[in-house]
Amino acid sequence: MRSLPARRTAAVALAAAASVVALAGPAFAHVTVNPGSAEQGGYTAVDFRVPNENDAAGTVKLEVNLPLDHPLASVRTQPLPGWTSTVEKAKLDKPIKVHGNDVNEAVSKITWTADAGVKVAPGQFQEFRVSLGPLPTDADSLVFKALQTYDNGDVVRWIDEAKDGQPEPAKPAPVLKLTKATSADGHGVTASATPSAAADGHGTGHGDAAKSDAASDDKASDSTARVLGVVGIVVGVIGTAVGVLGLRRRNGGSAS
Repeated sequence: MRSLPARRTAAVALAAAASVVALAGPAFAHVTVNPGSAEQGGYTAVDFRVPNENDAAGTVKLEVNLPLDHPLASVRTQPLPGWTSTVEKAKLDKPIKVHGNDVNEAVSKITWTADAGVKVAPGQFQEFRVSLGPLPTDADSLVFKALQTYDNGDVVRWIDEAKDGQPEPAKPAPVLKLTKATSADGHGVTASATPSAAADGHGTGHGDAAKSDAASDDKASDSTARVLGVVGIVVGVIGTAVGVLGLRRRNGGSAS
């Protein structure tokens, strides 16, 4: 009978640890755009980072919808071994001017499909790289609604838009923040421009790419720190439970 309180203490500690892990996990498991910001009016390259959240299935398709209220005239995908990308275009209600020329259509959707035997397995993630531009000058963000398909048929819809003053939605859409251009030449070329963008005459080809890599490293370090913090909390809770168990056992032995 003396061991019953100790067992209850251990059960409560383990339940608390499990709750911490369950709450912390989804905080950094969304489909996101990396880097998360770029300059208005410029060209950039971003990665759509897709984590696999299903412990029993693999990700085999990603669909990303591009906003047509702020159309992007130049959209290019970077080849990814094991995946096939397709690009869909839509006719614009009103043509846009790009470098003095009228553009009547824009990319509306990109779909990546895994080749046979290829998938993003449980516990893994994949990045899908795209060159975009020119970015609008009359918007402070671009929302890319995405659909993630698993090999068991499940589809996760990352399409919810965050509202000011409200908690983050359960399945937020990837968002690219747009900042005021600072480039002196007026092109607003961002640090993450790729060689494909440079081929159009809009890439920098200088040390700016290192800044983008550093930003990505900072994001990765932040995620790692959060994971380690969660692990530390769990270990602390379990350690407390073990200590309580040992103390009760010593007290029990002394009493007998």
